[in-house]
Amino acid sequence: MVARLIDEDPEGAYAYSKIALRLASRVAAVREAAGFAAYANQKYSEALAEFRAARRMTGNVDLWPVMADCERGLGRPEKALDMAGAPEVHKLDKAGQVEMRLVAAGARRDIGQLDAAIVTLQSPELASNSVQPWTARLRYAYADALLAAGREDEAREWFAKAVESDKDGSTDASDRLAELDGVEFVDALVEDEDEDEVAPEAEAEDEAEDESETATDAEADTDTDTDPEVETEVDDEDDIVEAERTKPVVEADDDDEAPRG
Repeated sequence: MVARLIDEDPEGAYAYSKIALRLASRVAAVREAAGFAAYANQKYSEALAEFRAARRMTGNVDLWPVMADCERGLGRPEKALDMAGAPEVHKLDKAGQVEMRLVAAGARRDIGQLDAAIVTLQSPELASNSVQPWTARLRYAYADALLAAGREDEAREWFAKAVESDKDGSTDASDRLAELDGVEFVDALVEDEDEDEVAPEAEAEDEAEDESETATDAEADTDTDTDPEVETEVDDEDDIVEAERTKPVVEADDDDEAPRG
């Protein structure tokens, strides 16, 4: 169960391993699984203790490289280098020896020895054209060390080789290679989210503009409408003027004429 959870849910694997330890702490496989669960959660001190316990129970040296890497995680790269030169390394199988090289190279980089890290990784396994389970990680580590040392052209070559051998995507070599080639990746999901955020804002702006136009039209209508009382007054004045203009002239009657002398 712990092994199945480690990649997908490291914290869940760790919690499960603690339960397993309470139930079967004297079982080597349980101690080893607990060690890997702690290691996946960067609890290096706890992981190292579990790996040591499992090794004491079995006498197996297979855990030697990961124990050395725990020393690195605890800030003790010199201790990891000591372990890389120990007799136990000669008892490791090919995969274990390659893993030990990776840890030793990482320790060299931890103390600023970039050239030494590159030399540490140079090996028959690195030069081989055959693809083994460790090939992609070894080539990737070599490319990364070259890049850290400023040897970009060589780094690009080895990242490309790592991509060729990385059939299951265990590294991000393809991304690193694209980065060196100047390729920029765009997260389509983020773009969609941005568009979703912009759309409501645009709709709100359109609504605000519509409301503003409606208000402006209403004001214009109000300004152009004439007050009925004013219209009535103006009409009355016009009628008076017209009446004065067309008013008939009344002639005086004969009776009103002045007496003739």
